[in-house]
Amino acid sequence: MPEGPSVRKFHHLVSPFVGQQVVKTGGSSKKLHPAALQSLWLLDAQVHGKKLFLRFDPGEETEPPGSRLLPESLQKGAEKEEAVDPTLALESSSQNTSAGAALSVEPGSSGASSAKHQGGHSPAASTQRWLQVRFGLFGSIWVNNFSRAKKANKRGDWRDPVPRLVLHFDGGSFLAFYSCQMSWSPPPVASPSCDILSEAFHRGQALEALRQAQPVCYTLMDQRFFSGLGNIIKNEALYRAGIHPLSSGALLAPPQLDALVDHVMQFSAEWLEDKFQGTPRHTQIYQKEQCPSGHPVLKEALGPPAGLQRLTWWCPQCQPLPEEPQQLGLSGAT
Repeated sequence: MPEGPSVRKFHHLVSPFVGQQVVKTGGSSKKLHPAALQSLWLLDAQVHGKKLFLRFDPGEETEPPGSRLLPESLQKGAEKEEAVDPTLALESSSQNTSAGAALSVEPGSSGASSAKHQGGHSPAASTQRWLQVRFGLFGSIWVNNFSRAKKANKRGDWRDPVPRLVLHFDGGSFLAFYSCQMSWSPPPVASPSCDILSEAFHRGQALEALRQAQPVCYTLMDQRFFSGLGNIIKNEALYRAGIHPLSSGALLAPPQLDALVDHVMQFSAEWLEDKFQGTPRHTQIYQKEQCPSGHPVLKEALGPPAGLQRLTWWCPQCQPLPEEPQQLGLSGAT
């Protein structure tokens, strides 16, 4: 699924439509009927890690419609579909998969009105209508345009992708959502301390998590501590910090862990800036056969024993695996 920088860009594409009314809907979603959004007002848009949340309500927003302008840096890239690592397919479902409520690291609000509403069943009028959007393999949002086929399929047909949801607003503007799962959810609870792109990101909390006696590549993918971090950021940060993916955090020196967090934040911020400018982010190790120094790169699916295994690239020369300290006194006297 798209990582934090991609979803942040999606949020910026949607933000100018906050305060406007949905006048017409469309799309192929069957679990969440697009018609349920007809005549509702888009009142808020929030991004939390890898998820986008949209708030709809029958009432009009006090802010003048269209008062939020689309950043100029996004206008050129608004029509570019986001291409995501094919290895992320394990995390996303096909377009025929149920778009029920997905697991989230952000806790929901308490109270009777916070019960989740899935699929095409709209929540009660007395509750806030929050739509949770999780983007899949080639998830994207297009503004005032539709995605077009870039190549023929296996049958030789040039079939354009079908949007899951289309929201039309006054004045003819519209948003088209592709390859995503949507479900009604409770109001999102912000957790900026674990969001790698938030100014409130808690560096100390991240370092404490990395000190666990488990491979650091496992900890980096834990959204409780590194919300928005995905496979590309993981691979790039580990390589730039010179750390083997299977290095136990308990064996790494504090300067190494500090460097790893630095590279996570730096690479994420630079990737987000590239997306605003509509330029691709060049990687050094991800999906490469050689590292920048010319060494052969190894590739293996790594992950917790009971968790998702993700393809991981590393250079054994630039990222040596630390040796386990010899344990003394394990053999008893005879």
